[in-house]
Amino acid sequence: MTCLTLVLLLVSPVMQSPVIAQDGDVTFKSGVSNVRVDAQVLQDNELITGLTAQDFVVREDDRPQPIIYFGREKEPLSLLVLLDVSGSMRKYVEQVATVSRQALGYLRPKDRVAVMVFARDAQLRAGFSAEMGEVASDIRAAAGDESVGTATNINDSLLTAAKYMEEKSGDAGRKAVLILTDNLGLNYKSPDEPVIEALHSSSAVLNAIVVGEGRRPSPLSRQRAQNPDFTPPDVFTIAEQTGGEAVRADRAGEAFSRMIERIRTRYSIHYKMPESGKSGFRTIQVELTPAAKLRYPRAQVRARKGYRMGEVARSALNVPQQN
Repeated sequence: MTCLTLVLLLVSPVMQSPVIAQDGDVTFKSGVSNVRVDAQVLQDNELITGLTAQDFVVREDDRPQPIIYFGREKEPLSLLVLLDVSGSMRKYVEQVATVSRQALGYLRPKDRVAVMVFARDAQLRAGFSAEMGEVASDIRAAAGDESVGTATNINDSLLTAAKYMEEKSGDAGRKAVLILTDNLGLNYKSPDEPVIEALHSSSAVLNAIVVGEGRRPSPLSRQRAQNPDFTPPDVFTIAEQTGGEAVRADRAGEAFSRMIERIRTRYSIHYKMPESGKSGFRTIQVELTPAAKLRYPRAQVRARKGYRMGEVARSALNVPQQN
């Protein structure tokens, strides 16, 4: 597993500024235009859970940004489980189904999960629900789904998932897509960049479990592509660009449980969107402070690269306030 995952979620222009909050329940009320960052910190593949706002440095376009809200595990999560049910994937989906009820136990009462399957096409199996027993049943039923064809069309399926997240995940809380796939096949006229933009627009981070023979495509394999309309799938890069993680796994069930726990146990960091910043794409850098690095010298940082101003204008999230 990678060592630190950070994901940006975006909010709309609103009216008052929240204070930094370390503990306690979170409610939602209007606040300033916020840029929201979810952070997960690991060292030696172990979660680091005791960090505070003073342990993080946030920069936008290389300019330090004051943290105006900090919390952990309090914001509700909307999670879309996206399952590759092409022929080679069935046994892995069954492995996930076997542990799904236990794995979903890591989630909190206000979290919601939806289930989507894909092969040639993508199809929603079950919309967002907080009833984890029903979600586990939906995942078990998905293992035998043969209605979406036999090919593996990953990028178009991710576009469908991002659209669903944007339309149905709601305005508040954190958002994530978790894909189970072997990362094989070819994308036809569906490059990575529109997928990354769509996930950014939906304020969702992509996390991936890659099983079987799936690997990250090498630069050489990309160069050898004779027809630019066909590109190799690369959920590794898409996950990194959106702030998530992609892991190779031989045991899909064990990986699913670990990934659910990691998605849920992130820090929430908010800062005010700079009014004088540039238009278009703005970069974000989030790292540990020098003092925190001394305590955790082997911690690594993976962060979403930034956001586009238009994404802020399209989103309508509220700012969490401490009770």
